[in-house]
Amino acid sequence: PVNSPAARRRHPAALLLLLLGALAIVGTIYALVNTSTAARAAGPVLSETVVEEGRALYLVGCSSCHGLNGEGTSVAPSLIGAGAASVHFQVATGRMPLAAPMVQVERKEPSYSEPEVTALAAYIATLGPGPAIPTAEQLDTTNADLAVGGELFRTNCAQCHNFAGSGAALTEGKYAPSLMDATPQEVYEAMLTGPQNMPVFGDGTLTVGEKQDILKYVGHLQTQTQPGGASLGSFGPVTEGAMIFTLGFGLLAAAAVWIGAKLR
Repeated sequence: PVNSPAARRRHPAALLLLLLGALAIVGTIYALVNTSTAARAAGPVLSETVVEEGRALYLVGCSSCHGLNGEGTSVAPSLIGAGAASVHFQVATGRMPLAAPMVQVERKEPSYSEPEVTALAAYIATLGPGPAIPTAEQLDTTNADLAVGGELFRTNCAQCHNFAGSGAALTEGKYAPSLMDATPQEVYEAMLTGPQNMPVFGDGTLTVGEKQDILKYVGHLQTQTQPGGASLGSFGPVTEGAMIFTLGFGLLAAAAVWIGAKLR
């Protein structure tokens, strides 16, 4: 019969309704997963009020360069998927907001308070999944291995930041900054997000445990004194050799002048 259940199932309208139902189910699941991921990317569970505060701060201080919705412009990159960790690193260290494009974004006094930085990070995290602000457990170096951290640092970091973590020059006016004033959270966030010329060291490259080892070693570098006297920037044999060369020839020249004066 035409009105039988089998006939209704074969009707083109039934197929359309089935397709729309499947799309609705998939869309609902995607929305739930995406919301959950964005919430995790923000770190701690934050209220909608904090996110709205972050959006208000963003519209005033960031949207002129990054776009009204974080989509990016010709002068600044998109922040969709940048993650809360990237925002916290850039804003808490005063690197952002930036008055004008420049070769090297330098550390300076932050323009925002810590609650405002948290609000900005929470808002940007809602734009798309990205690296989350590290937790206290991730920053805990109690069980970290200092020796392993030293090996990892010399393998992955010393080429740019110098073996002593004092920073070094790169190309075209850029440089790797000193780590002497960096907090463990800032170092961890830099590894997660790869600011400027730094590569990203995600958990697939360096595990959480290896990052903790590096944090412990950087903390060790920050507490070291200079038993030999002046550090000369801790740049190694180049500056040390130049100083010895300059002082040595200076003393020889002074001695030659003194001897010549005595002979006359």
